[in-house]
Amino acid sequence: MVVCGDDGLAHRLAAELREVYREQVVLVVPPAGRRVREPMVGRARAVSAALLDRVVTAVNRNTGGSDDTLAPGERIVEAAEPSEAVLAEVGVDRAAALALVYDDDETNIRAALTARRLNPRLRLVLRLYNRRLGQHIEELLDQAAALGSDGPVERGGADIATTVLSDADTAAPALVATALVGTSKVVDAEGLLLRAVERRPPAPGEVADPGLCTLALLSATSNDPAGAEGSEDSGDQGPRLLPDAAAVAAATGRGTVVLEQVSYSGPPLPARRGGPPFASLFSRRLRWSLAGLVAAVIALAVTLTIVTRDNPLHATYETLLDLFAINEPAHHESTGRQVLQLLSMLVGLLLLPVLLAAVLEALGTFRTASALRKPPRGLSGHVVLLGLGKIGTRVLTRLRELHIPVVCVEGDPDARGMAVARRLRVPVVLGDVTQEGVLEAAKIHRADALLALTSVDTTNLEAVLYARSVRQDLRTVLRLYDDDFAKAVYRTLRTAHPGALTRSRSVSHLAAPAFAGAMMGRQILGAIPVERRVLLFAAVGVRGHPQLEGRTVGEAFRAGAVRVLALDTAGGSGGSGAGLVWDLPDTYVLRAEDRVVLAATRRGLAELLGRRARRGV
Repeated sequence: MVVCGDDGLAHRLAAELREVYREQVVLVVPPAGRRVREPMVGRARAVSAALLDRVVTAVNRNTGGSDDTLAPGERIVEAAEPSEAVLAEVGVDRAAALALVYDDDETNIRAALTARRLNPRLRLVLRLYNRRLGQHIEELLDQAAALGSDGPVERGGADIATTVLSDADTAAPALVATALVGTSKVVDAEGLLLRAVERRPPAPGEVADPGLCTLALLSATSNDPAGAEGSEDSGDQGPRLLPDAAAVAAATGRGTVVLEQVSYSGPPLPARRGGPPFASLFSRRLRWSLAGLVAAVIALAVTLTIVTRDNPLHATYETLLDLFAINEPAHHESTGRQVLQLLSMLVGLLLLPVLLAAVLEALGTFRTASALRKPPRGLSGHVVLLGLGKIGTRVLTRLRELHIPVVCVEGDPDARGMAVARRLRVPVVLGDVTQEGVLEAAKIHRADALLALTSVDTTNLEAVLYARSVRQDLRTVLRLYDDDFAKAVYRTLRTAHPGALTRSRSVSHLAAPAFAGAMMGRQILGAIPVERRVLLFAAVGVRGHPQLEGRTVGEAFRAGAVRVLALDTAGGSGGSGAGLVWDLPDTYVLRAEDRVVLAATRRGLAELLGRRARRGV
């Protein structure tokens, strides 16, 4: 596996591949002191990069590529940019996968085109924020792979050539789950958020809730200070992944890890309508004025019918002509008819200002419909979201997909997510979150959670500390750039506020599992740690896998290796997870055209996909 990047995501991704999947990794990073490069164009950039790459490569060769700080199975190459010479040096032509996670989209695209030319069958993973551009680049690179290889690229199998991801998209589900249920151990299964929950051993006479299924039995020594905390040295007392029903029933006194769906149990969102309702289109006084004028016209028409003994339809017509002052004067008519004509003209004079006010109010209502909404009175149980950058915008979209009420706080009126907030009709408070009164305007004292996702670490930390001073038990999640700093802040806040739930997350830490899963193949949905071991989740087609095809769900289950969790009836088309069938009977026969979501150990998945399993997996 080759990973190229210039920020913390590259290092975190390399660690994920090495520790979770036990892969050999080559990490390409800029030289020390050149993390942020000055923009250069044309020949100057190419010449300087080539010269620097040669110097760094020569130094690495002279030192034998050894470094006491390197982890086993990892090699670091320093290069200013992923040029063709650098990619050839790290062995892209014989690598299984390449991840390009530079912060600059152009750098990633240029390197991907070069790598595709060097190795048409290479699995590529690109980091791009622009979704539409990412789709076009993905199709282009897959077409290049099909032309440069012997056969077509299979989009639904394990040999998918190109995957384009955004760190904002991949981190959003974990941030949402952390705000809702306080954990980032989540898996996005075809749009459905799933979480792994640790359950304590049930008391005598109690029956534990198995959730969707039981994923693992926790180590019997996990609560013992002298135990090995679920490591391989625990032996039979260690964690048991994917146990069968008999093992779960026999494991008394041991905790379990069960799978649950992430859901929201707070107050529902108000029903949305296609346009402004009539009640909000006109004010109450204007509606009463219109109703009074209509009643007056009806009364005049009825009175005219009685006085003149005319046809009711014709009498109404005469009343409307008098109302708009376009009827002939009633000189030779009866006194009653003349009085009614004068009253109709008077009502017509009153109608003109009412109609003008109705037009002005309607225009004002439609104008404010596209403006930012304010938090409604009485709002409670909502999520306060700070920052509408690329991360905050993705989180906002995901929260509304789960029908969760949100109030946003943003200091820049031209921020990236302001248009999304207007389109979703989400209340927004404009102002600096560090200023007094801004969080109060967002109803922070009645909120369920606070998500601080601005791009400034100190702003996020200050907002969380201030929110904690307002409400001690508020669930808070703050985004921090550095992973070590995030851990230090989490420990400090947990010590200072033991009764509250605080989570500090770096985007690189949350996004790395999705990028690592894509490098292993698009069928990998994610990974969840169980003590010191790891469970993988994958969506695979049954066709071509003899361990699945033609077997029942019960026969396909192998304790400690592979378990079928759900049947994907939507064919992997995505969505909200409505196409997943969880209650599969053990007698259901898996057909070749089926697609299933399964949980597996590293070794079990490697055997299922025909991939060589490494020692220690």
